[in-house]
Amino acid sequence: MSNVYPDAAEQRCWNHRMRNVLNCVGKKRQGEAKELLRKVMYAPSRKEAEAAKKVFCEWARSYQYEKAAVLLDVDWDRMIAYYAFPKEHWKHLRTTNPTESTFATIRLRHRRTKGNGTRRACLAMMFKLAQSAQRGWRLLDGAKLLPDVIQGILFKDGVRLDQAAA
Repeated sequence: MSNVYPDAAEQRCWNHRMRNVLNCVGKKRQGEAKELLRKVMYAPSRKEAEAAKKVFCEWARSYQYEKAAVLLDVDWDRMIAYYAFPKEHWKHLRTTNPTESTFATIRLRHRRTKGNGTRRACLAMMFKLAQSAQRGWRLLDGAKLLPDVIQGILFKDGVRLDQAAA
């Protein structure tokens, strides 16, 4: 199976997974497929995401895009793991793009300097670049909920379980 972004079995990033799934769909039907995939990605609950996935898979199989349906199914539990976290965190958890853009500055500078010297000098440069870049970062949505996540408080479909019971 040809992937735009390799290691599909290791992906939990919806942006990359969608591109790989769309790569298995003919150009003529990619717009329709993208809309169906967005319904899966942005479903308000895990149950609705699974229902939207079923709709996409039926659609894909009806047009003989079996590879697309199979690829969406790969590592499904990991792809929808964000439903076990606060709803405010979902947009940060659906994609790895924030992580990738964090290291874009470091990667660019690392390539430009070519001979970084020692490993220690390279690590020091990377640390200072990250420190400099963090000045422009904004706080995560729902940052006040991070202590709850760290303490292991359970969430279901973005709602704290003890609040859902009340």
